[in-house]
Parts: sequence; structure tokens; C-alpha cells
Amino acid sequence: MSAPGPARGLPLDRLQRWMQQVVVRPGDVDEALASAEAAAELPPERLEQVILPSPTLRAAERVGVYQGMYLLRMHDALESDYYALAHFLGDDGFRDLVRDYVQAFPSRSFSLNRLGDHLPEFIRDSARLKHRGFCHDLARLELAVTHVYDAEETPPLTEDQIAAVPADAWERAVLEPVEAFRLLSLRYPANAYLQTVKDDDHENHPRPRRQDSWLAIYRRHYSVYRQELPRSAHDLLQDLVAGRPLGQAIEEAATRRGGLDAGALGGWFRRWVSGGVFRSVRLA
Repeated sequence: MSAPGPARGLPLDRLQRWMQQVVVRPGDVDEALASAEAAAELPPERLEQVILPSPTLRAAERVGVYQGMYLLRMHDALESDYYALAHFLGDDGFRDLVRDYVQAFPSRSFSLNRLGDHLPEFIRDSARLKHRGFCHDLARLELAVTHVYDAEETPPLTEDQIAAVPADAWERAVLEPVEAFRLLSLRYPANAYLQTVKDDDHENHPRPRRQDSWLAIYRRHYSVYRQELPRSAHDLLQDLVAGRPLGQAIEEAATRRGGLDAGALGGWFRRWVSGGVFRSVRLA
């Protein structure tokens, strides 16, 4: 965009704040230019002192190109992380959600990787959103998947590290998870819904009804895995991630409601260790 001489009287920081206010403002560009926040930096009548018209577009229309593209870019960025949520809400519903969300949580970074970090809490507080509880769980799940995918690579436990722990000392073992690991407790079948979307299985989408589930999400060899767990296995893993020694965590798991399936315990640990869930072990 070209600026004539009078634009030199507008400091760069004010010009940047004005452009930000206009571009992120929902509605049409004329409303954005006239908004109190934008007008405080540049009154609408001074627009052509900063932005020249082109042979085919008014100054306001030239700014409108950027304003219109902003919401589309935010939509595409959020849809890439929340594609199952976008599928559930449909085109219009997801577009409305994005519009309202970026107004509350506009992009503040040169990168859009973390644009959607507040979407689950925004959905939780959106009283008008239909099936809010299910959407909240679906958003929490998809956010956890992106966090695991983007997490720092940390090497998992090796066989030598495991073998170095004496058999009679494992009850004092404190296990630390890799960075690319998350635990989730869900109230709705969000994981099943996500899987049917990934499988393009439109006939078997679960209904958004209450159905508790528990998940471990982790990355191994550049692939993200979502392992559904019994409640007892989830709670045991949660204690281990919190830093409790293995023996103490198992004892507490055995006293909880529902108890602990001792026969399954060995299988759980073999799967967690082979899946690269833990990065280190030390003795308390």
C-alpha cells in the first residue's frame, strides 16, 4: 500500500495499532474503520492520508482485503488443529465459533501454532453453544493431540536403564514421562468421534451423550497414539506422572473404588514402556 506525504505525521506505532484494530475487527471494513479502538489511532476521515485508493478500489476496500483474509486465515489455522470439532459443528457453526473466538483471543504471535490454545476454555464458557460439554471434550482432546505432536523430542527409557534397577527396588522407582505425553479424563465419547472422522466413517459417529472415558496420548517415532485406558490404569498413571513411587502408586490404586486388576498390571507397564511413555527412572 502506498502512503502520501501527510502519513509521515502518523507515528509508526500508532499506524501499527490502527492496522491491528481494523484487521482483527469482525463485521464489514467500514464498521471496523469507524470502531472506537481504530478511530482513536486514526479517524476514518483521515484514511486516505495513510492508504491511497487504487484504480479499482477505494482506500477502505484495499484495507478490507486484509481484514477479510485475516478471518479466513484464522479459520484455516484452527480447522487444521480442530478438524473433528469443525466436522461436528458444520461449516456455519465452526465459522461462527472462529469469529467469536478470535475476537476474544486474537492472534498475538508471528506463529499460528498456539492460536487455538484457549479454544477449550472458550467453548466451556460459551453458554449458547449447542452440545457444549461434548464440544469442550472434543476440543480438549484435539488440543492435547497438537501439544503432543509439537512437544520436544525426549528419548524414552532404554532396556539398559530398566535392567539397571534391582528387582527389589522397583517399589521405590519414580518414573518420569516423556515431554510428548498427556493424560485426559473425558465425560463424552470424544475419542471415538475423532476416530470416526479420521476413518471417514460417517455412519458410526457416536452421539454426544455422557460416556466417561480415559486416555493416554503420546508420540512415538513421529506418530501420535491415543490409548484408551480403564479408570484404574489412568489414575495409576496420573499418580506416577505426579512423581509418586511405583509401590505407593500401586497400593493407592488398589484401595480406590473398583480396585486394581493385578493381572493386567504387567501388561499395562509393558505397553507403556514399549510405547516410550517414560523417559527416566530414579529411586526415591
